[in-house]
Amino acid sequence: MQETGADIEDFGEKLVSILPKMRRFALSLCRQRATAEDLVQSACVRAMSARDSWQTGTNFDAWMFRIVRNLWLDQLRHRKVAGPEADADEADHLAAKDANGEAKLFVQQVRRAVAALPDDMREVVSLVCVEELSYREAADVLNIPVGTVMSRLARARAKLAEATGYEG
Repeated sequence: MQETGADIEDFGEKLVSILPKMRRFALSLCRQRATAEDLVQSACVRAMSARDSWQTGTNFDAWMFRIVRNLWLDQLRHRKVAGPEADADEADHLAAKDANGEAKLFVQQVRRAVAALPDDMREVVSLVCVEELSYREAADVLNIPVGTVMSRLARARAKLAEATGYEG
């Protein structure tokens, strides 16, 4: 099937609109801003070269997150080591407008607690809680059963509640 200019333009618009989400997800994986930016750029290149494998009507975000994750796993296999922790100020902007700074301190505490989670739990938290993917979509991105997503998320939430003292 021949792609039209409108199809390519629609694909490009979808790709541009998901960039902030891809950056957040990439940062949650590699925990280093420069590496995350490189990862997102590589994912965009891969997506553009494989755009005919994406099927209209399927979840574009989940498809892109899977590309980001697969590229990250490829990099880990080649390096045999994980990247260092995330930049310290990455989540601070969420509470920057808080006049008393209490929310900013809590955000920093949560960020450190999330960074301390095992990789498998941190991925699920990032996809479900930050990027708002459904359990099914997260399971598809991670290539695991929905029940595994649910159990990892439950364990991650318990660890985060313990680390932050939050009993909501």
